[in-house]
Amino acid sequence: MPHKKGKKEPRNATHADVTKEMAKPRTARSARIAELNLDTSRNIEQPSTTMPGTVKKIILPSRPNLPEEAQIAVAGAPHPYRNIRIENSLTDEHGDDVRLKKGAHVEITVTSRDGGGQN
Repeated sequence: MPHKKGKKEPRNATHADVTKEMAKPRTARSARIAELNLDTSRNIEQPSTTMPGTVKKIILPSRPNLPEEAQIAVAGAPHPYRNIRIENSLTDEHGDDVRLKKGAHVEITVTSRDGGGQN
């Protein structure tokens, strides 16, 4: 059975691409980033991920002035990060205080504040 070779791009096409790129004005990386940040038509959305989880335990505070915590098992997370603890005082869409209960199904969303740590 003959071996199929992939189609190669002609040399003159590659040369044309390089010539086209070289014709553009040179700008520093910081200037390109600033230009992207000033573009109002761009939809800037922070990078994030959402994972399902389950409340495994409610941890009562050892002292009365400490907050109650909820331990959440995050499905699909690597072993060291599978269990996270958060303060068990949340607010709903109406602004009312709510608390998580053991066995409750939750969604954990992690969002980057600085736009993904791009340097």
